[in-house]
Amino acid sequence: MRSISVLGATGSVGASTLDLIRRERDKWRVVALTANCSAVELARLAREFDAQVAGVGDEACLPELRDALAGSGIEAAGGAQALVDAAARGADMTVAAIVGCAGLAPTMAAIEQGGTIALANKEALVSAGEVMTAAVARHGATLLPVDSEHNAIFQCLHGEDLADVRWITLTASGGPFRDCGRAEIEAATPAQAVAHPNWDMGAKISVDSATMMNKGLEFIEAYHLFPVGLDRLRIIVHPQSIVHSMVEYRDGSTLAQLGPSDMRVPIASALAWPRRMDTPCAPLDLAAIGTLTFRAPDEVLFPATRVARECAQAGGAAPAVLNAANEVAVAAFLAGKIGFTHIVAQCEEVLARGIPPAPASLEDVISADAEARRQAEGLLLRA
Repeated sequence: MRSISVLGATGSVGASTLDLIRRERDKWRVVALTANCSAVELARLAREFDAQVAGVGDEACLPELRDALAGSGIEAAGGAQALVDAAARGADMTVAAIVGCAGLAPTMAAIEQGGTIALANKEALVSAGEVMTAAVARHGATLLPVDSEHNAIFQCLHGEDLADVRWITLTASGGPFRDCGRAEIEAATPAQAVAHPNWDMGAKISVDSATMMNKGLEFIEAYHLFPVGLDRLRIIVHPQSIVHSMVEYRDGSTLAQLGPSDMRVPIASALAWPRRMDTPCAPLDLAAIGTLTFRAPDEVLFPATRVARECAQAGGAAPAVLNAANEVAVAAFLAGKIGFTHIVAQCEEVLARGIPPAPASLEDVISADAEARRQAEGLLLRA
């Protein structure tokens, strides 16, 4: 029996993780479950999985959590430090699925325990790539990517030498506007942007898919996860989302990982690594799918991947600034304050205002993030 903590247990990745654990309940001992709030749901899950501790990031939700856990013997905790403490309990595996920079400190706490981290928090490598990877090396931790694209690459690289890699190719669905012209994209509404054609995701991630910023951020993540150099990373649009990514080797062989558009597949890969486990996902029926298509990304209509690549090349705090500015801009778009094409334009304007020095610590990353958000919010006020 292995011990596990799920940080972000009530989100989509957390729910998929717990669904898999539920199917092999005798193999897992749940240490900690956390959420931002969702106190009643978190308490229900904590009771079901007999967790040692349940923690909410929003301390205002703690009384409700305590009430919901009354008589269970499960510890209830609240506040940002409670999430860090939960991550530091030293589980064999920690699923890091807290969204946003709120997940940075808990992810770092898990890394410092030297265990295995199934990483779904983008900010850990986008905003704090150098800091996090240095901590992984220092503490002997293991990072297993949970994003479908990075997990696909991880599988395709298994047992191979990075020196033999010619290309790592990240596939992108292209989002809901992949076949639209400029006029349609400029007039895009939040409702249209969140209607992802292939994946069931939250509003923010769906908008990132629509702008292609998600693929730009994943490009930065891949740079830190798979150190082959920026010149050997590329993106291709694959509307069917069946091929989740590919690795081409110097002998001309290309290995690809295929699977259904279901996050339980990459999560299961991480949970069972270095072995395999059953999932409830339907077998892939290529005959029924019929056709798989690919095309180059259009960086004129969707400039986000270009901007992200430039930030990766600049290094230092540039990716943290991009991530923060994008979060502010996406929230503004969803609130009806700016147009769809203004999301990436606002990110570029924040980047043009200057980049802080390269972060040497998590505190530096959080400071750069906060300053970028301040700049982005200032732009909204002047709009």
